[in-house]
Amino acid sequence: MLEEAGEVLESVLKASCLPLSFLLFVPAVLLLLGPPPAAEAAHEFTVYRMQQYELGGQPYGTRSAVLNTEARTVEADVLSRRCVMMRLVDFSYEQYQKALRQSAGAVVIILPQSISSVPQDVVRQFMEIEPEMLAMETVVPVYFAVEDEELLSIYEQTRAASASQGSASAAEVLLHTATANGFQMVTSGAQSKAINDWLIPSVEGRLTGLGGEDLPTVVIVAHYDSFGVAPWLSHGADSNGSGISVLLELARLFSRLYTYRRTHAGYNLLFFASGGDNLDHTDSSLLQDNVAFVLCLDTLGRGNSLHLHVSKPPKEGTLQHAFLRELEMVVSSQFPEVKFSMVHKKINLAEDMLAWEHERFAIRRLPAFTISHLESHRDSLRNSIMDGRSDGTHPEYQDHCRGFDKSHLQPNREGSPCRPPDLHGTDADPGGATRVSDGLAEHTFLNTLEYYMGRYLKDVKQHHVKADKRDPEFVFYDQLKQVMNAYRVKPAIFDLLLAVCIAAYLGVAYVAVQHFGLLYKTVQRLSLKTKQQ
Repeated sequence: MLEEAGEVLESVLKASCLPLSFLLFVPAVLLLLGPPPAAEAAHEFTVYRMQQYELGGQPYGTRSAVLNTEARTVEADVLSRRCVMMRLVDFSYEQYQKALRQSAGAVVIILPQSISSVPQDVVRQFMEIEPEMLAMETVVPVYFAVEDEELLSIYEQTRAASASQGSASAAEVLLHTATANGFQMVTSGAQSKAINDWLIPSVEGRLTGLGGEDLPTVVIVAHYDSFGVAPWLSHGADSNGSGISVLLELARLFSRLYTYRRTHAGYNLLFFASGGDNLDHTDSSLLQDNVAFVLCLDTLGRGNSLHLHVSKPPKEGTLQHAFLRELEMVVSSQFPEVKFSMVHKKINLAEDMLAWEHERFAIRRLPAFTISHLESHRDSLRNSIMDGRSDGTHPEYQDHCRGFDKSHLQPNREGSPCRPPDLHGTDADPGGATRVSDGLAEHTFLNTLEYYMGRYLKDVKQHHVKADKRDPEFVFYDQLKQVMNAYRVKPAIFDLLLAVCIAAYLGVAYVAVQHFGLLYKTVQRLSLKTKQQ
């Protein structure tokens, strides 16, 4: 074998018209002149960024919106400057904190397409975590994405690669790291900026009572905006899509009652769909009218209980006390399955935000209360992206709506159905549309809401609250919805290994060229020796 190899090498060196040095450099020349391999775009999907806002100068939520780093899962040993991917079913606050403590480059939380498929204990756990995530200021970007087949495949591949690093030997880890495929997560948006000249609109409409404009006014209020850890995912089906639905249904029912003289009440009714939590700059007439009381509707779509939240219990002989007693009587006699109670809570002015909407009216010495199926304002359902629309209309919602109507100023006609206007599939769908604080979506939603209120009410118009430029109480930021690309790439250590191999190859080529004569003589001696043997 040695003799045959020597003869072959000798014949090649003698017969070839190309110098050995050129043969050594051919692969390097081809590598340099050839086009670089393009990164393969594995998947493009939409991501929704965590809240970013300032309240009273205090920042909340994430501060960054730019992402360009390699993907990992929490199973990996090293998360520094990596995009940590988590699924909701496996998510925990400890894992989230672990990623932040190890200086992760970003966090992407993958949500299922249907929340109903997730176990209720997982949903409840995440709802309790949301306020803690928002309470802390997070430097790295935090995104949410809705799963699909491609995204789940990327997650599983990344998880398998991350898990293998912790269970293999050092040599296996090094080899796997150098040869395995990875994913580079890149966002297409820019860094977030504060939104200037934002407006928070509200919509109002009225029904004039029998007797003229000087009559006392009963105000019915429901906030249309929703809140959660990610604004674009905060659908607010119950909080407060249900409240808006009840407000629209009451507007429809009372518009019929106010059509006929025998059912026309001696009170003016003002229906107010509010946005934000500020009345200081609104030009609404509700602060100037002779207000009998303000009824706020909040989270009424679920549960078999109703709670009347008050800052000060109503005194006997007042209209609000009569309303309370009438509501108790209607619930006990016609809806015995519904548990009704009054919850007294004083206003805490030390808090950054008020607990219930009626408190902002009570501060202005207007008698007000909030009706809700939640017993506490701290219930996580009020501020969660898990508050999505379920199948159909809850029967409890219909009971609650009929109860309000029958306990109000005039009894409802028997057999009158309780249903909200058909907003399903439109931008004003209370449970299906996300009511974010800016953009075309909110503009369309408000116009649709104004249209439906205009079908039943008079003098329907919008009011706007504008931020104080010198000292704004709220500061909102953009880049809340972006497109993310997952590129299939080799890890960074592969480039290092490739560079070492190229350097070694060039070193061998250099030595071979410098000592070509010696190499040729050595080959000749070996060839001659093999012939003699």
